[in-house]
Amino acid sequence: MRPDDPVRAFVGLGGNEGDVEITLTEALWAVDALPQTSIRRQSAVYRTPAWGRTDQPDFLNAVVELQTRMVPRVLLDALMEIEQRFGRVRRAEDRWGPRVLDLDLLIYGEETLDEPGLNLPHPRLHERAFVLVPLAEIAPDLVVPGRGKVRDLLAAVDATGIEAIP
Repeated sequence: MRPDDPVRAFVGLGGNEGDVEITLTEALWAVDALPQTSIRRQSAVYRTPAWGRTDQPDFLNAVVELQTRMVPRVLLDALMEIEQRFGRVRRAEDRWGPRVLDLDLLIYGEETLDEPGLNLPHPRLHERAFVLVPLAEIAPDLVVPGRGKVRDLLAAVDATGIEAIP
């Protein structure tokens, strides 16, 4: 692959505050409008039980496949800027708490990175059914670097309570 070739990247979207369906739709438009980036595929939206902190409303989650020429750090910064436009404020004490919008860079090509604020693939992707269910819908044979195929990772987690929104 040449340095200017587009890369296949996957982004998880989620939220559980406000009108989440509208927020996710508008966030998709914002992601698709990023420079040198386009959405290639998107999963259905799934209602998922809260994870980490269960004393909050269910989340809505989805995953999109991007084709991008943005480098990982620039793409992540752009995703975080979109979150901020929708009112997201990141605080350590709210790590798994309610949020209006969450955009996670899950996979960027075959890259593995471990930098402050940027880990690829996403370090907990393989243990989160709320990410694996929509990811398996659009890319079941995708290999998560260092972890294996998405379909196999999904088979190893409990996806109880996750349902597609009609």
